[in-house]
Formats: sequence, structure tokens, C-alpha cells
Amino acid sequence: MAKRTFNNIKLGIFVLAGLVLLIFALYMIGRDANLFGSNFVLKARFENVQGLTAGNNIRYAGIQVGTVRRVKILNDTLIEVTLLIEERMKPFIHKNDIVSIGTDGLMGNKLINIVPAKDGSPPVKEDDILATKKTVGTEEMMETLNKTNLNLVLISEDIKNTIRRINSSNALWKILDEPTLPDNLRTSMANIQKTTAEANEVVIGLHSIINDVKNGKGSLGAILTDTSIASNLNDAVAKIQRVGDNANQLADELTNLTRQVKQDVNNGKGTVNALLKDSSLVIKLNSSLVNIEQGTAGFNQVMEALKHNFLLRGYFRKLEKEKKKEEASINKTVSMP
Repeated sequence: MAKRTFNNIKLGIFVLAGLVLLIFALYMIGRDANLFGSNFVLKARFENVQGLTAGNNIRYAGIQVGTVRRVKILNDTLIEVTLLIEERMKPFIHKNDIVSIGTDGLMGNKLINIVPAKDGSPPVKEDDILATKKTVGTEEMMETLNKTNLNLVLISEDIKNTIRRINSSNALWKILDEPTLPDNLRTSMANIQKTTAEANEVVIGLHSIINDVKNGKGSLGAILTDTSIASNLNDAVAKIQRVGDNANQLADELTNLTRQVKQDVNNGKGTVNALLKDSSLVIKLNSSLVNIEQGTAGFNQVMEALKHNFLLRGYFRKLEKEKKKEEASINKTVSMP
């Protein structure tokens, strides 16, 4: 009896141990802990793990390579995630690879994605900390989608109001119902094309002129490129400046002369004052002019008497013939075509 009881106790202990081992094995298999292979540890630090928990999967380039071992809060802005990765992946994961938090499907569990950097960095070692990249979470996506929906509502409301205004606009419908509108538009487009072509020709002509100027062709090109012309222009400008200086000097001299004449007239001195203000001088000048006229008349009478004198009559007739011959020669020359 005692022996039977002892055997039952041993059987109970054996079954209980088996159940414990089975539960432990199932737990480890559920966490992908790789019971029959070796692992190594890497770390990554995030500001927000977006619901990531221990036991979530780790993928390298889309391949399952391990599980999340622990999620630990370091401070109020930093969370450290310990990654348990299969030893066989150690040569393939490099120090500059990027770690991000993703989702298994659209609404599945959170997981860790390791993205290869492909920059030739060395392989990782135990407890290395990989760089992380912030990803857009579901909450942020929903918030952005909510803003987009609100904007779409506003846009659709504006479109509806615009269509309502278009439908209620009589002037717009009159324009659209105008039968001559297509012809007018075609004419306008033809005019625009013609104007554009002419403008293009003008631009081409301007380019040609500019090229000629650059190559020194034409007057403007010669002025811009020929240094001798520039020198001549400088000389001409210098001469014009000298002429201007001389003109200024002449104007100053005329001003001084006018001022001197004015002073002489005002002071009763000089010839100008005598001519303008001395009445006796005027009488004398008039008498002199009368005497000159009388002398000229007498001289004409003497010359007329000499012409009729028999001693000098031949001489004056000879002069008169030569004068007539010269006039006839001049008239003949003028009348010839």
C-alpha cells in the first residue's frame, strides 16, 4: 500500500514537471525565442514605441530574424528596445542599418524593421545600438486623414457654391450661348499667333543687330568696338569743351564791354556817349553827309562832261563796248543747256 502511494506521488511529480516544461516550451515558441539556436542582443532607442511590446517580431529586409526582448524607459523622452536576434544574422546586419517600427499588415501587431544601409559599414557586435528612424503611426495617420477630410468638406462646399453661382449667372450663359463666340475666339487665336510670329521676327532681328554690334559691324558696332573711334570721340568732346570755354570767355568779354559802354554813357564819357547824347555832334554829322552828297553829285557831273569831251570820248566808248561784249558772253553762257 505504501509502495503504491509512493509510485502515485512520483507519477504526479513527473506529470507536473512535464506540464511545466510544456508550458515553458509553448511560451518560448510563441515568442520565437529560438530554443535550439544561439542569439545575440542589439539595442535601439526611440522617442515613441507606438505600442511595441516584448515578444513582437523583428524583420531584416522582410525576413523574420528575432523578437523584441525588452522595452525599457530610460527617461521622459527616450525608450530603449532590446532586440534578440538569431546568431546567423550577425554577418549581415551592419552598424549603420536603420531600425524603424512598423505594422504587420494594415492593422496587425507592431514589429521592428531593420533596413540595410548598404554603405559598407562593419558588421554589428553584441549590445550595439542601431540608429532609428521615426515612422508615422496609426494615430498620426488618422489625424492627418481627419484634417484631409475636413479640407475636402470645405473644398466640396466651395465647389458647390461656385457651381450654384455659375448656374444662376445669366451673363455667363448668354456668353456661352452666343453663336459667334467660337468664330471670335478662333479669330482672336489667329491674331495672337500672328502677333506672336511678328514678335518672334522682331526678337530675331534684335538678336541679329546685337550680334552685329558685338562683331563690330555697323556704326554702333564700330563705335563700341573700335578704340580709335573712341579716341576720336574723346578728342571731339575735348574740342567742344574748349569751344565752350572760349564761348564763355567771349561772353564774359562782351559783358564787360557792355558794362563799360553803359558806364561811359551814364558818366558822359566816350564816343558812344557823344553819338547818343551830343546834339552838336549830330548836327555836324548831318552837315558832313550833306556836303558828301553835294560833292558826289558834282563829281558825277564832271565825269559826265568828261565822257562828252572829244579827247576822252573814244576811251569811254571803248569801255562801253567791252562791257556790252562781256554781258553778251555771260548771257550766252547762262542760256546754254
